[in-house]
Parts: sequence; C-alpha cells; structure tokens
Amino acid sequence: MKEIYEVSDDYLNSQLKYLKLLSKQYSSISKASAEIINLKAILNLPKGTEHFLSDIHGEYEPFVHVLKNASGVVKRKIEELFGNSMIESERRRLATLVYYPEQKLDLIEKQESQKEIEDFYRITIHRLIELLRYASSKYTRSKVRKFLPEDFKYIIEELLHPDSSSPHKDEYYKSIVDNIIEIDRARVFIIEVSKAIQKLVIDRLHIVGDIYDRGPRPDVIMDTLMNYHNVDIQWGNHDILWMGAAAGQKVCVANAIRISARYANLDIVEDIYGVNILPLATFALEVYKDDPCVEFMPKMSDDEASTTEKSLIAKMHKAISIIQFKLEAEIIKRRPEFEMDHRLLLSKVNYDEGTIELKGKTYKLKDTNFPTIDPKDPYKLTPREEIVIEKLATSFENSDKLQKHVGFLFSKGSIYLKTNGNLLVHGCIPLTDDGDFMSMKIDNKEYKGRELMDKMESYIRKGYFFDKNHPEKEYGKDMMWYLWTGKCSSLFGKDDMTTYERYFIAEKEAQKENKNPYYTLREEDEVLKNIFDEFELDFQSGHIINGHVPVKSKNGESPVKAGGRILAIDGGFSRAYQGKTGIAGYTLIYNSQMMQLVSHEPFSSAEDSILYEKDILSTSIIVENRANRMFVRDTYDGMKIQQEVNDLKMLIIAYKKGLIKEKQNL
Repeated sequence: MKEIYEVSDDYLNSQLKYLKLLSKQYSSISKASAEIINLKAILNLPKGTEHFLSDIHGEYEPFVHVLKNASGVVKRKIEELFGNSMIESERRRLATLVYYPEQKLDLIEKQESQKEIEDFYRITIHRLIELLRYASSKYTRSKVRKFLPEDFKYIIEELLHPDSSSPHKDEYYKSIVDNIIEIDRARVFIIEVSKAIQKLVIDRLHIVGDIYDRGPRPDVIMDTLMNYHNVDIQWGNHDILWMGAAAGQKVCVANAIRISARYANLDIVEDIYGVNILPLATFALEVYKDDPCVEFMPKMSDDEASTTEKSLIAKMHKAISIIQFKLEAEIIKRRPEFEMDHRLLLSKVNYDEGTIELKGKTYKLKDTNFPTIDPKDPYKLTPREEIVIEKLATSFENSDKLQKHVGFLFSKGSIYLKTNGNLLVHGCIPLTDDGDFMSMKIDNKEYKGRELMDKMESYIRKGYFFDKNHPEKEYGKDMMWYLWTGKCSSLFGKDDMTTYERYFIAEKEAQKENKNPYYTLREEDEVLKNIFDEFELDFQSGHIINGHVPVKSKNGESPVKAGGRILAIDGGFSRAYQGKTGIAGYTLIYNSQMMQLVSHEPFSSAEDSILYEKDILSTSIIVENRANRMFVRDTYDGMKIQQEVNDLKMLIIAYKKGLIKEKQNL
C-alpha cells in the first residue's frame, strides 16, 4: 500500500470533509498520534479466537451451554492453569462456577458455613483472577477493560496486573480481596469476573444459519445473541422463512406455522411471539372435525400431550398445509422466472380416484379428505381460509418481539460473509451439473454466482424494509419464500422441497429431493478454484464453511471436505437429526495458531450441569495448524484498523498544513 504520508494535496483536499468529522474525535496532533500508537499495537497482537456454529434449530440449552463453556475452551484453560495445583473435583466446580455463577453460588452458599464461605470466596477470587489473566493475555488492556464490569473495573485491573517488584504489594492485593468479602460484594464480584471470562475466550461468534424451527426456544437463542458482545449471522433457510413471515409474506407465515405444528412448537408462535392462532384452531376444528388427520400428527411422545391436544394440533397442521399449497401457487404463477410450475401439484390430483400423477407415474394418496379444495379451481382459497391467513399474517407483522428478533437478523446478518480468508454460507454455492454457476433471471437480467446472491440479498432487504406501496416490496417478499425453497437458493441447496409428497404419497421415490451438484462437485479442484476465484479467496489458505446438511459422523462421514478447503459444521444440534449424525453438534474454533473442530455429545440439562457439575463431553480434532501465528494485522479486522491508522495519519498532515485547526485544551 502506498505510504499515506505521500498523498497528494488534491487527494488530501478531496478528503477534508471526512477529516473534519474525524477531527471532532481526535482534536489535536497529540490525540491522533496516541490513537495511532494504540492501533498499531493492536495490529501486532495475536488474532482473536473465532467460534463457528450452525443449525441450532431452537435447541437453546446446549447452545447457551456451549457459549458459556466456549466449546470446552474454558475447561481446557482451567486444566492448563490448575492441572497440577487443584484436584479434579475442584477444577470441575470452578468450571461450573464460570458457566453458571449465580446458580452455582446459590448452591454453595446454602451448603457452607459463614467461615467456610468466606474462605471459599477468598480462594475462588484468586483463582478466577488467575484464569481471567490467562484468558486475557493476548488482548490489550483497553480491550480487556471493555469486558469488565463498571463497578469493579479499577479493582479487577489492579488485581490483573500486580507489581511483583514491590515487596509491599502482596499485602495491598490481599487487602483488596479481604475488603471485597468484608463489604459483602464477593458474590457479585465472582459473578462479574466469571462473565468476563466467558466473553474473553470467544472474541467473535459466527452463526452459519438456522436458528429457527424444530427445537423448543429459538427466541432464547435470539435474546442471547442480541446481548452477545461480537456476533454475525449468515442466514439459513429456516431463518429466512421467519424473516419472510415477519414481513407478512403469507406463504412464509403458513410454512412457519406448519413446521411449528409438525414439531409441536405452536407455543413459540402463540405464547412467545403473541400470534393469535385461535382463528386457525376454530377453522380447523370445524372443517376437519371428523378427520383423524393421521398424516399430520405432531412429532411428540405420548406423555407430552393428551390425545385431544394432539388431535387439535393435527387438524391445525392439515388446515395450514392446504392453505400453504394454495398460496404457493399464487407466487409460482406471478413469478415465472422462479421456474416452479412443476410444483403446482393440487391440479395434478384426480380427486374422484384419490390419485396424483407425477413425472409420468400415478400414485395413490394416503389422505383423500379435502373439504376446502374445489377440484375445478384447486388453488382458490375459501373465504374462511382467506380470513384465517390474513389474520395470521397481520399478527406476525404486529409481533413486537418477532420484529425485534428479525430486525437483529437483518442488522447482524447476510446471505454470505467473507471474513479472514473464509467464506461463510449456510447451504451451498448453487452450481449446474457441469460445474458452472447456476443462473437466474431477475429484472430481465441473468445473474449467477456471487452477483446472484448479492441481488437476492438486496431484494429481501427491500421486501422487509420498503414501504408497503413500494413496487419492489412484494417482489422482495416473494424472494424470501424463493430462498426458502427455490433451486437457485444458496440457503436451500436442492432442486425441490417435496412437502406435499411427504404428507400424501407413501412411496419414497416421490419424496426425493436432489441436492445441488455443489455437494459432489466441490471435491473437484477445478470447480472449487472457480468458486474461490468468484469470492476472491486464496485457494491455498482459504476455506468455505457450510452448515445445512447434517454430517453423518456415526457412519464415518467427515466434516472436512475437499482436502480441508470446505468445513461442513452441521453436527446435529437439533435433536431431530442426532439419530443421523450420532453427535449433538460441532463448533469450529479458529484461533491464531490453528483451526479445530469440536464435536459435542448430547447435553442433558443446565440443571444437571449446576447440580452435578456435568459438562458437555467434547472431542477436538485439528483441522489445520499454522506454521506461523496469525496476528490481527493479517485479518479482515486488521485491514480496517490499518485504514483507521492511515486516516489518522492524513488528519495529522491536515493539521500540520493548517487545513484543519487543532483544538487545544485550555
């Protein structure tokens, strides 16, 4: 890069408007110089640790625990630091205290006498400060300070940086801890230090899609992420579905409710997000009162709900599914560029014989009771169905909590992310059979590859943020549904979503969904190099990180693909997939020296962790070791910091040339 001090006067003058704004923050040469020194020091620190997780699917308890224990990193640091000075049960208790400080302290304080608890406080504070010092060793003091609680910031900094040269300092530090205990602040102090440790062991968190659906509480996951110190999200197809529902896209609304009914999670819709589902329940009970709706029974055990409750969910499930199939036809017909005419299935049914013809073959339907379908006009909603879906869509749009969550997904999310030499995308880069990028016509122009993904993201943002009367809003809303189910969607990655076939046709051949050719062609160097070039990745050092398709670890499948250039990190956080994967999720950890994949065993509960000090059993495999440590200057964040340095150097030149006046403190 050209030395910034060599900039021409013309360029300097062209930047004056920006530099004047910058001067409000750095009002003198000395202040700008001090910040340059600080930023340059940061550039020479080791790169922070990034954690990548995907396909959480509402499984909030294991997700929250994995954040608290940093995928086993906290425990490993305790072992490294105290392995020779603490017995195993003490190390377990300290780890649990870091994960769940409030709850663990409640238990300990009930069990110990006043004298014992004071001794416990004293020992624990010293150990936590040591652990905090160890966890913060590769960060600047200013960065560590940002993670410290305001009330204890000065005290913790004093304890973190003892002066070993002074013989009198030991008493000073001992008196600080004694005073914390004496004024009854030890409990709060331990809690705050534990939370600071949790933050420092994960510098940046990446969620590679699918927070929503299947599991019980995606809202808890969203609340956790909204309070997290550094996070980004690459949208998954299930996320985009809820984003579309929040925008009032009726097909997305119907899909979100259908999946919630299928997995017996309607309380998320009703109780958490405040969506009124009574109109749907009333309608379903009336229309399907004598229909057992066997194919629509929710996925739940017999002891989870009464027969009556399951029967009601099944009727609602069927009612919203039929509404969904009708609504899909409206989009397919008005968006011929989506090329989805083959999904117009209701018109392929022989309602007298109870059969359907697909791909030249006739299948017998498992369910032939369709009281709301007119065979002569099968896609027309009945007046009651129109009322139901209208009320549901309005309720989704008016849910304050859902709108906050979806707003966060937009502010912190993207369809893909390129960071620190890695490309994060939930599903795939859509390819044709011959390895070229799959193309799609939008606005009468063909798009493919990165340009197509950028265009799609642009439209879904319009679909959510544009005013109701804007002509591009409806197209953007329809694009959200397309990203959920379309063949050119990098989030979906298949040619079809055979929802109708799974409900109504017994033969597995009819239910088949073919994966995009990406999933086989990605092992070919020539194809992969083309993808790396498209996204400007280094073919030797870069990686593509995917989720979406569960890795069948129990069958010997490796998450490391294409010679280590692709990492598939869907390991089955969702209980629905753990039978296929044999594990309960992956975390990819990328620090200054290595990349490692951590596989997690199923998590029992937070209660078991607190009571019995049980942790998630995790196994690590090294994906890549770096010969040379990676520093902040080598990262994407480092590039931004270097640009800040360059801008401050320009500001200093402007001060020296008198183009901007310094503000001196009087």
